[in-house]
Amino acid sequence: MDVELKAFLRRAEALLTRVEPLLPIPHEPIDWGGTIAARWQRDARGGWLAPLRVNLDLSLDDLIGIDRQRDLLAANTRQFVSGMPANHVLLWGARGTGKSSLIRALLAEYAAAGLRLIEIERDHLADLPRLVEALAGERRAFVVFCDDLSFEAGEGDYRVLKSVLDGSLERAPENVLLYATSNRRHLVPERQSDNEHWQMVDGELHPNEAVEDKIALSDRFGLWLSFYPFSQEHYLSVVRHWIGSLADRAGLDWVWSEALERDAIRWATGRGNRNGRCAYQYARQWVGQRLLERRD
Repeated sequence: MDVELKAFLRRAEALLTRVEPLLPIPHEPIDWGGTIAARWQRDARGGWLAPLRVNLDLSLDDLIGIDRQRDLLAANTRQFVSGMPANHVLLWGARGTGKSSLIRALLAEYAAAGLRLIEIERDHLADLPRLVEALAGERRAFVVFCDDLSFEAGEGDYRVLKSVLDGSLERAPENVLLYATSNRRHLVPERQSDNEHWQMVDGELHPNEAVEDKIALSDRFGLWLSFYPFSQEHYLSVVRHWIGSLADRAGLDWVWSEALERDAIRWATGRGNRNGRCAYQYARQWVGQRLLERRD
């Protein structure tokens, strides 16, 4: 009997050795009372939420020249954290114009009111139903944030996103919204070939099913916010704001001048873009140089 038991234990141990690497690694549940942001992580064994340490130094007042977008998104978020109906949001438009920064500023504004932010990468959207299910029983308001969301032709993950946003029996619970940023208004590329099979019915032009399916994803977002390239005046106003903010924190005296304005314009010209990110980077470079000169 002892011989049979030992043989059984050896086989069980060998089986466990082979199976154990395939099992999900247990992770501690997140304490949302002390954690305001997390990221959905993925490996071969499965997915889990990892807490993030976030800096809440960016405020809504730091976002210059996008007042309408800021006010609409803030109102939607205020409704959400107050337990009132609110919409999923698509922020689309030119790069570097404040889309992602607006999400960060909202977290700083409403974290005390119960808002929590979860980042999910576009490549992990197949896990979105699992993530949403895990958040359904929580009492706080969760914004699931996907930055730079877009899909290439032939990818099917966008259908998972469509069903979670709306249009399926099991959609996102009332305490979960999706905020996504993209450079495209329609998240799935539209090809010239999509337009080859449009039909004329009773004098009306009807798109084919491929076009309808692609446009339907963007339609799932109840609120669309558009962000446009900066004018030179807008760019310079953002430069002035950030130089003032950074200089004040460092105790640096400064004066806006024509020479400083020309230098900021040259900076943007050299980089080939004129947007909020470029303005912030120039302000950091300029203030850093002045502080170094003062130290030396």
